[in-house]
Amino acid sequence: MLRALEIRDMLIIDRLDLMFQPGLNVLTGETGAGKSILLDSLGFVLGWRGRAELVRSGAAQGEVTAVFELSSGHAARGVLEEAGLPVSDELILRRVNSADGRKTGWVNDRRASGEVLRRLSDTLVELHGQHDDRGLLNPSGHRTILDSYAAISAELAAVRAAWAERRGARKRLEAAEAALAEMRAEEEFLRHAVEELDTLAPGPEEEAELDTRRRTMQAAERIREDIARASDALGYEGAEGAMANALRWLEGASDKAEGRLEAAIAALTRAMAELDEAGREVAECLDALEFNPHDLEETEERLFAIRGLARKHQVAPDALPELAATLSGRLATLERGAEDIAELTRAVKEADGAYDAAAERLSAARVQAAERLDAAMATELAPLKMERAVFRTEITPGEPGPEGRDAVAFTVATNPGAPSGPLNKIASGGELSRFLLALKVCLSEERNRGVTMIFDEIDRGVGGATADAVGRRLKALAGGGQVLVVTHSPQVAALGAHHWRVQKRIEQEMTLSTVTPLDADAREDELARMLSGDTVTPEARAAARALLAG
Repeated sequence: MLRALEIRDMLIIDRLDLMFQPGLNVLTGETGAGKSILLDSLGFVLGWRGRAELVRSGAAQGEVTAVFELSSGHAARGVLEEAGLPVSDELILRRVNSADGRKTGWVNDRRASGEVLRRLSDTLVELHGQHDDRGLLNPSGHRTILDSYAAISAELAAVRAAWAERRGARKRLEAAEAALAEMRAEEEFLRHAVEELDTLAPGPEEEAELDTRRRTMQAAERIREDIARASDALGYEGAEGAMANALRWLEGASDKAEGRLEAAIAALTRAMAELDEAGREVAECLDALEFNPHDLEETEERLFAIRGLARKHQVAPDALPELAATLSGRLATLERGAEDIAELTRAVKEADGAYDAAAERLSAARVQAAERLDAAMATELAPLKMERAVFRTEITPGEPGPEGRDAVAFTVATNPGAPSGPLNKIASGGELSRFLLALKVCLSEERNRGVTMIFDEIDRGVGGATADAVGRRLKALAGGGQVLVVTHSPQVAALGAHHWRVQKRIEQEMTLSTVTPLDADAREDELARMLSGDTVTPEARAAARALLAG
């Protein structure tokens, strides 16, 4: 609930500090004293869109701070957590409006956008008045109001889930149909490309292997003759034979050389081993360079075929196997396309059926809740001197969506036999105020606790016993919670648990507004003024005392 409101340099308020309490808080004062400015200032700090120019004339900036008390399960805590803002039992909102129009907001000393402030305000404050287009008078919100009254979150969740599945099934079918149509348009290309790729069947990295083999075979003809000569020179008719003879001769002479040839013989033996190794390597190279000229032709043909196919499809040669798999998959999808479409169509029909069933259950729950709400409204309207008025919650078929397929509108008929119509078009100002109050009383259950309700002159146009009935409903509505009422009715003001008077004063040729909390004596004076006008009579004071006595 709202605990404190501090206003600095806003319109005709220079400095104002208000401490609010639970229960029914009443603000009274003459017309033009500044009561609406309080609401404008509160709306400003809550991020509501209102007047463009709020800064007091001559001031550099205007500033409003609002302090709210949050219960443990208050919905504002979830908004704070989602926005990454500090969460505690006390919520401090502050917003500054500079003279050049720039607005800056803070939540618990952290910078926050106007959007975050507005999301918080939805959990903190409800404003009701004759021009309330944010709440009960807005037909687009009537279905949400009825759902809140009906407490049908489970049915709503089921419809939302069924709608999401239905939408997903339809999207999958549409995507499959579009893909199938696209593939059918290129069916001839797919079949030809897959056949061509399957026929060639290029392997991964085959192009590099073929290129290496081709270059090797091309080089073989040029180098094989020299390698063959080298092989002959290393063989028995060449170096190997000569070294073998030399070794045989040296070994024959070694016994008579008294050891002088041993090192030479050892070196020659090692050289013979190396020569043998070289001969084997050269022979293996000659074997490797032995090829059939037809092999070169076949290698070149396949290499050029792979490269040509890669250019045709604008991919690297090594990507051809992956391309073949992709195109084969698309062709397979095309070939089983009719079967897939049939399966997806069955899924759409099942999703449609599940949504229809969930929406039907939701509609039935809404119809039952509408009957309960209409009966509750009849009970609430009687004490407000509107026992002949008829309130109806009309449920008609609407466009299917995640919230079901019902259109909901609150209609009224103010007199028996009179045609019914929209709430905000049929009722007069005073009647409208009472309809709104009765509707709010019906909707105000435990789920609304923690929300500060503000009624801006909702009792306008009524007086006497009817005004007293309005005040008593407001007092009942404030039980266990917090209600702020801006009123011109002494009957309503007398029922407030806390009373403030809004006055204008002139200082140095400047009009300023002040708000003063009233004690018992001051309340009597204020009620007497409201009853009699500028001149307070003894009779007005007596009437004021009687109102305060209840």
